[in-house]
Amino acid sequence: MLRLTDFIIDCPDAMKLAAFYSEVTGLPVKADSNAQWAGIRLGDIELAFTPVEDYRAPQWPDSEHPKQFHLDFEVDDIEAEQRRVLALGATLKQECVGPNGYGFRVYADPVGHPFCLCRNKGVVWTDEGPVRPGRD
Repeated sequence: MLRLTDFIIDCPDAMKLAAFYSEVTGLPVKADSNAQWAGIRLGDIELAFTPVEDYRAPQWPDSEHPKQFHLDFEVDDIEAEQRRVLALGATLKQECVGPNGYGFRVYADPVGHPFCLCRNKGVVWTDEGPVRPGRD
């Protein structure tokens, strides 16, 4: 049986990037986190941050410095969440929200990793997370 347990993100400073995503998700940085491995528990998966020497930030959408991954966060209110993540140090990179308020926006975290805030029509939130029409 295969089970995803960790999603590990390279960065220049594990604790700083963990603190950023802790604020974004509203979840605490794990108590045993340190400069070499910082984590946030997201259900069964740990979002983990580890420092690498000579870190080179992705330059989305430049393919010379590819993104390698990105995170999507489904939100109820994209405007309120945008104000919040910008105040935390994110940078807006691309707007893909239609006049009806649905779509996504691409941001870069403080060290250049892209992530999206998404608002998809028909998504219903349950205790287990979002249920997406046609996907769940």
